[in-house]
This record gives sequence, C-alpha cells and structure tokens, in this order.
Amino acid sequence: MLAHTLKAFTELMEHDFVSWENLSTVFIKKIVSYVNMNAVDASIQQLSLSILENMVPTSRLLFEVVKKEVTLDRLLTHLQATNAQLQLKAMALLIALLLSATDAERRDMMDYLREKNIRQFIHKNIIHSSEPLGDEMAHYLYVLQSVSLNLCEHRMKMSMDPYSQEQRDLLHSLRQTAFESESEVPAGTFSTERRRSLCAKEFRKLGFVNNSNPAEDLHRAPPGLLALDNMVYFARNTPNAYSRFVLENSSREDKHECPFARSSIQLTLILCEILHIGEPCSETAQAFYPMFFGQDHFFEELFCICIQLVNKTWKEMRATQEDFDKVMQVVREQITRILSLKPTSLELFKTRVNALNYSEILKLRQTERLHQEETLAVPVLELREKLKPELLELIRQQRLLHLCEGTLFRKISSRRRQDKLWFCRLSPNHKVLHYGDVEEGVQSPPIESLPEKIPVADMKMLLVGKECPHTKSSGKQNKDVLELAFSIVHDVEECCLNFIAPTRYEFCLWTDGLNVLLGKEMTSERTQTDLDVLLSMELKLRLLDLENISIPDDPPPIPKPPSNLNFCYDFSHAEQ
Repeated sequence: MLAHTLKAFTELMEHDFVSWENLSTVFIKKIVSYVNMNAVDASIQQLSLSILENMVPTSRLLFEVVKKEVTLDRLLTHLQATNAQLQLKAMALLIALLLSATDAERRDMMDYLREKNIRQFIHKNIIHSSEPLGDEMAHYLYVLQSVSLNLCEHRMKMSMDPYSQEQRDLLHSLRQTAFESESEVPAGTFSTERRRSLCAKEFRKLGFVNNSNPAEDLHRAPPGLLALDNMVYFARNTPNAYSRFVLENSSREDKHECPFARSSIQLTLILCEILHIGEPCSETAQAFYPMFFGQDHFFEELFCICIQLVNKTWKEMRATQEDFDKVMQVVREQITRILSLKPTSLELFKTRVNALNYSEILKLRQTERLHQEETLAVPVLELREKLKPELLELIRQQRLLHLCEGTLFRKISSRRRQDKLWFCRLSPNHKVLHYGDVEEGVQSPPIESLPEKIPVADMKMLLVGKECPHTKSSGKQNKDVLELAFSIVHDVEECCLNFIAPTRYEFCLWTDGLNVLLGKEMTSERTQTDLDVLLSMELKLRLLDLENISIPDDPPPIPKPPSNLNFCYDFSHAEQ
C-alpha cells in the first residue's frame, strides 16, 4: 500500500501542480526515514530515493536537508545492494547531490568517496557485472567521471604565482630530483651569480623555454598549475623514469633533445581537451572510460604514461625542436585513437598506445589519404553524381521505414534528466503519426495502443535545437540537449509535438524522415555519412567492371560440416 501511495505522489508531482519547495520538513524526514531504515521493502526505498532525487535540484534548502539526513555512507550501502534498481536510484541521488553542491562541498564529497574506494567497487561490481549496463547507469557513471575530472579545473585555470614560495618549491623540486648530485653543492661553494647560472642551465636541460625564469612557462592557463602538478607527480612517483627522460635528452644534441617541461605543459593541455576538463556535464551523454574507475589518481597516472609516449614518439620521428608541434599532433592522435577503443585498465591503455607507434600512425594516415585520393578522381566524381539520386531515394525509404518501426522517447522535465517514457511511430501508409505514453519495459507497442495521432497533412514545419519551444520554456541550454531536441508544428493552431531524441543517431533519422514527409531535403550529418558509405560501395562494384557478372542477392550457403575432424592437429602434445 505504501509503495502505491509513494508512486501516486510521484506521479502527481510530475504535473507541477505543487512546488517541491512547499513540502513540509516532517514529510521530507518521513521519506528520508524509509531510505535510512534497514527492514523496508526495496520498492519503497527505490521510490523514496527517487522522490529525494527530485527534491535536491529544486532549491538550496532542500539540498541541505537531504544532504544532512541521507549520509554518503547510507547511499553507499544502497549502492552496494544486489538489487539493480535500488542501486540505480542510489546512484541517481548521489549524482543529484554532487551536481547541486558547491565546489567546496563537491570536493569534500569526492574525497570521502575516494576514501571509501567507491571507484574500485564500481569498476568491479557495476562496470564488470554479469548484468549489462543500462543507459541510465552509463549516464551516471559518465557524470561521476566528469565531476571527478573537473576537480582539476581550479588548478588548470590558475597561472603560476612567481611570489608563491610553495609553487617555487615545487618548481625547484623538479630540478633537484633530476640533478640531485649537482644541486647538493654546499651554499658557500659558488657565488650567487654562479648558482643562478647553474640553476638556469639545469632548467634549460629540463626543457623550460624561459630557463632564467621558468615560472613564465607556467603563466599560460590553461593548463596553468595543473601542468606543474603533473610534472611533480611524475618526478616523485616514477623517479627512475623521470631521471631517464631528463638525462637521456640532456646527452643529445641541443636540436634533437625532447624538452620535458615544454612537452609536459602541452601534453597537459591536450589531455584536458580530450577529457573535456572544465566543460559542464552533458545531460544525455553516456561515454565514460572504464579504466577511469579502476585507477586512483587517474589523470596523473595517465599523464605519466603519455609523457613517456611523447619521448618515445620523439625518438621514432627523429624530431628536432622545429618538429615539436608535429610530434604533439601525433601524440594526440595516438591517445585519441586508443581511448576510442575504451581500454578497461590503464595498463591495457599503456600497452596499446605504445604499440601504436609512429610508423603505424603513418600507415593509418596513408590508408586514409589513399582512400580519399581514390574518391576524388574526376571520372569517379562524375559517376558519384550520377549515382546520387538513386541512393538518396534509398536513404529516404530507409528513414520512413525507421519512423514506421517507431522509437521510445523520454520526457525531460526541469527537475530530472529523464522521466516518463512515450512512443511515436508512423503508420505503414505514411499518412499519420501515432504516439502515446508507455510503461517502463515496453519496447515496441502496436499502433492501436497509442491514443494520440497527428495527420501528416496537418504537419506545417520541423523545428530543431534552440528553435524548439520546449528548450526555451524549460530553460535548458545544455549543448547536448539542444543537439537532440526537435519539434513538429502541426494544425492551424500551430501546436507542437516536442521530442528529445535518445541519441544523435535517432535525432538524425527522425529529422530526416520528418523532412521527407514534409517534402524537404534531408539535412542531417547522418544522411551524408550514409550516402558516402553507399556511394563508396556502389563505386567499388562499378569499378570492378562486373557488367556481365550477376551479383547474387543472398549470401552463399554455409557448407555442411566435414564427416570427421582428423585433419585438425592437436598442438597440446607438442607444447608438453
């Protein structure tokens, strides 16, 4: 009975008849008590967590009440439950608290979670669970990763203060670690001028551009002091690799030495850009790196691997100081290509990124260049233009077929990222759009079960992004939401049916399909991608000169298995 009551309350609040801020403290504490009790049905705890998640973003007062009453320890207990839905709701409330907290509160919360080894638990029991990872949990893991990485933003945007003794000590520790024996000369041995000259020489060997005043190199923000932090972490935690990097390059000719400091500063900037540090969290993204949750000090450890990659690539390219930008471009490409493979651990990332050496990058670039050159020859371009109309019609039919199959959309309110589900599909005769709310778990409801409909003849226009009324009224100007929003303006009163696509792929297919129904051109980037793939395939077939050879529509039949396997050699005896 209580579970039904809580569900009914949640449904009522979804319609915005009453503000969450009007709820009494007594009621809130009652909901909190269900979360904090041990002997309570899981369905009641799920609904209670969901209600609290709704409350947190609406006001600072509600955030403080929930944060005080529901401790992080309690949330972690629910997060470690075997019930997947309870785990999901606990994660949702944790993310809501993190996003609503101030920078200082967020840092304290993340420090506490780090002490409790939450990353390792997530890596072992959620990411590598036997159950597949759902879209919502993937989004929450992305947000947790983003919030954690954005803790580096403060240092990234802070320039070095040459008058800060703490920062100067960190800078000089780099020199002392690399040139320990030379730095231990007693103070009275050299004059001040001689000592200053020795320091400048050592800073030059370290790869600082302004060797007489290395603080100038760290004045640019970003990457600011984050680059200094990374260099110090590398020197302290991998002293052998650090010394080897510096001393190896000190012994090379001046023009061939790889500048450690300059490389570190640029590499830190590259990593910040690749990992989107300093950027707001997307409201829909699900792209997280599994290896992030398997490693403490992830950013610093990633830097340690990549700075050694810089030195390795520098040697492979036989680079000089003039080639610095080229080397860093190759390193960026190496890192980006391997990160796109989503390695599950930093160790695996290290193995793969080191295997992707400069010669492999050249091969990949050459393959891509040859492919581009093949498709730009004049006869080929003429044939492409001839084939385009037929293939564009094929794409139009595919888009309409996708609309007929239908898609599950999520309504997005001002309080939560995702709320109720609804389904929309085009009738088989392409004359009516049918839509309606559906329950969780329903994948493809029949047209008869969708109560609402819009005749295609009544559709006036398609709006996308900032033009959509629901992005204006909700105040959501998040870039990712804008990229997924579209609306259909219909009938004489110009009412709108508002959509937020689950993915960019669905956005492209739906906007293309709706444009086809409106008699307009397909404008999405997916249209161009699909057209390029089809043209490439068709061109290859035409250029093979197969005019008199019939190409079968069906794949060849799979042959029957052999009567015996005597031809198979057993290697296990040879290994013994």
